[in-house]
This record gives sequence, structure tokens and C-alpha cells, in this order.
Amino acid sequence: MLIGLTLAALAALGSGAGSAIEALGVRRAAHRTRRPGDVGALLREPVYFVGLTIDLLGFAFTVLALQVLPLYLVQAVVASSVAVTAVIFAVIGRPLDRAGWVALGGTLCGLVLLGLSSQPHDVPPLDPVWYWLLLAMALPIAALGRVAVRLGGPVSSVLLALGAGLCFSCVAVAARSLDVPQPLWHVIVDPAIWAIVVNGVVGTALFALALQRGRVTVVAAVSYTTSTVVPSVIGLLFLGDEVRSGFALVATAGFLIAVSGAIALARFTQPLPMTPGQTTTGPAASR
Repeated sequence: MLIGLTLAALAALGSGAGSAIEALGVRRAAHRTRRPGDVGALLREPVYFVGLTIDLLGFAFTVLALQVLPLYLVQAVVASSVAVTAVIFAVIGRPLDRAGWVALGGTLCGLVLLGLSSQPHDVPPLDPVWYWLLLAMALPIAALGRVAVRLGGPVSSVLLALGAGLCFSCVAVAARSLDVPQPLWHVIVDPAIWAIVVNGVVGTALFALALQRGRVTVVAAVSYTTSTVVPSVIGLLFLGDEVRSGFALVATAGFLIAVSGAIALARFTQPLPMTPGQTTTGPAASR
């Protein structure tokens, strides 16, 4: 249990720090182009890829944590990475107000309640059909993203964030029951691995596009809620995830408080707009 919680905490730190650097990269890319959602500008921004690398490290810890902890607990902890992002931006020039500190405290309290009520257990490998289904889900979700890009406006960012959340949900479910094949070279034909990789790539792209087109508060709320609630429900219904006996209400309250706090903190996870001529990513770039 302690090892799993440590891994989940490292996942939140990696995801939160990575997201902060990615947001700076997205802002720098947007500052250099007048076209919203210009993927080309983002692909030429090294800061974004630094953040993405750290985010991937956090994801590796997430996969390890999912091997021993229930989906609802790990996903809630990872969603709380928004608190890490908010604290980073508070340090470099976007301080939390009273509501922000309350949301931060609420998130931590919710996670404590979840930790107290969770029941760790091993998950047997799923039927291969599950993994193929999770892999196939990337196609309709990518199609949803394409439609969203064409629509434009506020609806576009919401649909892109929803698509990102669904992709990350597929990644979480596949990772929860992942069984590394033997011999190792079988990973190249393992549908579980491909479900994680493909959905992870599509989800990351959709999330970046959503950040470029919409308010970070809305994008984070839709994406975090989807990627936390959907896999948690699947884990409880199909993967044998359990809540400690007599702690159902405690787990429910902890889950709702943690996710609500993460959503409330989302407005503090966007760097302040750059003024003309700014190109740095330090404190001066955020004031």
C-alpha cells in the first residue's frame, strides 16, 4: 500500500510539473503565431517537449501505481497533479488566492479519505478482447477530435477535452491490468501496450489542442472529470476494485472532494499572458 501511494505521489508530481512546463510551451507557441490551434508552432517549441518528457515520466509511475492500487484512487491522485501545477505557477508569479488555498486543502483532504478507504488488490489480466476494444477506441475519439477542430469556438475546446479525457481513461484501464508479456519482444504485438501508446498519443494531442483553443479551467474540468470518473467506474464494475468494508461513504466523499478541488484549482494552472517581446519561461515571463 505504501509503495503504491509513493508511486502515485511521484506520478502526480511528474504530471503536475510536466503540465506546467507544457502550458508554458503552449503559451510560447501561441505567442509566435496568430492562428489558434497551430500544431506546427507547438511542434517547433522545445519547452513543450521538455514538459512532455517529464509528463511521460509521471505516466510511467502511474502505470506502476496502477499495478497495486485501485483505479479510483490512482486516478484521483493523478488528477490532483493540478495542485502541483498551481503551486509551481504560484512560485513563478501567479499566487493562489484564498479560494485557491481552500481548494488545495480540500484536494489533499479528499486524497487522505480515499487512501483510508481504498482496498489494494491484484488485477488478473483481462480478456484480450478488452485490449483490442481499448485500442480501437482511439479511432472514434480521433474522429471526434477532427470534428471538434472544424467546429471552432467554445464547443471545440470542450469536445477536444472530452476526447482527451476518454483517451486517458482507455490508457488507465489498459495500464491497470497490464501484464508485461514474456519474452519481452512480444510487446510489439501486445494489444495492451498498443492501447496505452496510441491512446496516450491521441489524448496528449487532443489536450494540447484544447488548451490552445479554450480556457484552461474548462479544458481541465472536462478532461480531469472524464479521465477520473470513467476509469473509476470501470474499475469498480469490471476489474474487481473494492472499497474497504464500511468505508463506502468515506470513499465517495473523498473522491468528490478531491476531484472538485482539482477542478477548482484548474484556473491557477495557466501562466499569465506574455507581454510583447517576452521569450523566457522564468518569473519575468509570468508577470
